[in-house]
Amino acid sequence: METNNNEYRLVKAKPRCKKLKPRIDLAAMVSVSFLLIIFFMVTKELAKPQAMDLGLPEAYKPKRGDCIISCGPDFRRITTILLDDDNKVIAYRGLLEVPESGGAPKKFSYGKNGIRKELEIQSKRIPEITGYKDRGAIVIIKPSKNSNFGNLVDILDEMSITNIQTYAIINDFTPEEMKLLAQQ
Repeated sequence: METNNNEYRLVKAKPRCKKLKPRIDLAAMVSVSFLLIIFFMVTKELAKPQAMDLGLPEAYKPKRGDCIISCGPDFRRITTILLDDDNKVIAYRGLLEVPESGGAPKKFSYGKNGIRKELEIQSKRIPEITGYKDRGAIVIIKPSKNSNFGNLVDILDEMSITNIQTYAIINDFTPEEMKLLAQQ
C-alpha cells in the first residue's frame, strides 16, 4: 500500500492551539490600593487625640504697691475658683486681698445647683454692675496640686455651659489662698 506523505502528515500532525499572551488587568488592584490609602489616612487622622487649646497667661506676681486695681481689669468682674482634693471647689469674687462686698470665699459643689448656678448669677450680674454689656465675667481657675484632672475638665465644662468667654488657668497660689484651702 502506497501512502501519500501529505496524507500521513495530515493524520499525524496534531492541531496546535493558539498561545495567548497573559494579560493582567490592574484596574481592580489600583482601586483597592487607593481605598486602602484613604482608609489609613482617615484612621490616622481620627486617631489623633482631641485637645482644647488654652491661652495661658504669663505668670504675674503682683508686689505690694502695684497698681492691681487701677491698671488691671475691673476687679468686680473677677471670680477666682480654687480646686482642691475631694472635689472641693472654693470661689470668691474680686481679689482676696480686696474682697468685693458679698464676695467672701464660699465652698461649692459641681453641677447644676453648685458652681454653675454661681457662674450664671455672675454672668448676669457683672454687665449690670459695670454698665458694659459686652464685658462679662473673668474667671481665674486655680487647680491645686491635690486636685485631679477630672475636676479641671469639669470646671472647663462649666465654663462652656455657662458661656463664660474669658477665663484663665493659673497654678500660682498666693499664701492667702493656701491658707484658705487649708481652712476649708
